[in-house]
Amino acid sequence: MNDLLAPPGAECSEPGAPYREGDGAQDQRLVCTHIQTVTAEMKTFVFEPATPGLFRYEPGQYLAFTFRIDGREVDRCYTLSSAPTRPRVVAITVKRVPGGLVSNWLHDQLAPGDLVRARGPLGDFSTARYPAPSYLFLSGGSGITPLMSMTRTLYDLASPADVVFVHSARTLEDVPFRQELELIARTAPHVRVVHVCEDDGPAPPPWLGHRGRLTPDLLRRIAPDFPEREVFTCGPPGYMRAVRRMLSAADFPREHYHQESFDAAQEGFGAARESFRTAQERFETTRERTTGADPGAAPAGAATFTVKLARSGTTLACDAGTPVLEAAARAGVTLPSSCGEGVCGSCMTTLEKGSVDMRHNGGIRPRDTASNKILLCCSTPLEDLVIDA
Repeated sequence: MNDLLAPPGAECSEPGAPYREGDGAQDQRLVCTHIQTVTAEMKTFVFEPATPGLFRYEPGQYLAFTFRIDGREVDRCYTLSSAPTRPRVVAITVKRVPGGLVSNWLHDQLAPGDLVRARGPLGDFSTARYPAPSYLFLSGGSGITPLMSMTRTLYDLASPADVVFVHSARTLEDVPFRQELELIARTAPHVRVVHVCEDDGPAPPPWLGHRGRLTPDLLRRIAPDFPEREVFTCGPPGYMRAVRRMLSAADFPREHYHQESFDAAQEGFGAARESFRTAQERFETTRERTTGADPGAAPAGAATFTVKLARSGTTLACDAGTPVLEAAARAGVTLPSSCGEGVCGSCMTTLEKGSVDMRHNGGIRPRDTASNKILLCCSTPLEDLVIDA
């Protein structure tokens, strides 16, 4: 049985109990039951299991969805904005992206009663994995979704953890879940919510709170004790870079920094996500840049192989130990992908020549591997490769 669901009448595990990566490798059928407008550009889609059961996951985790759009199946990963303390439904909150295949289909076509497939839960970006007496949540745009799941969970559990939640938006009208966050802040003595807006909204009154973008000085004024907090941050790439620079310049301990990023520009191939390990590496890279080290240098003695994309004729370099998908991205080549963790199967392609070390999490079947299929996100080269891409 998929670990996303517990049978009716079974006790749901404690929301803080960790799950193994790769659990829930089988698809689960979900039915959309409700759609809520969150902002002018964002909607929340609520799902129940098609067969009776209770959902089990950690706050901040995500699901790999499969949608049928225009006669073909399309995979995307979406973080759950719902809380595991409310186990009868799960919800995702999606921002409409101009030109985005899936986000526009969800906003315009998905209706209550429709069925979708999903697998998971996935990811370790969760307060359940890193319990602490105090947290700093930093989010920008649609990056608020995993942090909303964490905040709802802490609130439901009456957690004594001290939380400072800072969200950056264009205007106050663009802040998702604003009224709910204000209610939580009013009724939970340990939760403080701060909005940082770039401009006034289209209607009066003018914005009188923190204006502009999050800066080191503003962060110190909002949370002067931030070096002592466990930091979770999520948002667009530019926002994430700015946060990493701020914390690195402040010598923030990287073991207390956790991030997940969303890349709206890549919505055509799914949200770009970083595992905790990658986030730590990026955080360390930012710090190395401030000290003059070369973060792009390969380890001494590391072998480098060539990867030829048979259909396009492009050839790129890939170091041993580097996933082919990552090497392609570094070379400016965009290949279809979604979860980035060997689960959803959207980056599957045929290996025409060479051999790889593939360590997946259930996203490929034995009959596919027998047909020389590989997942680019979790395959590292053992020799020069030719792939059908």
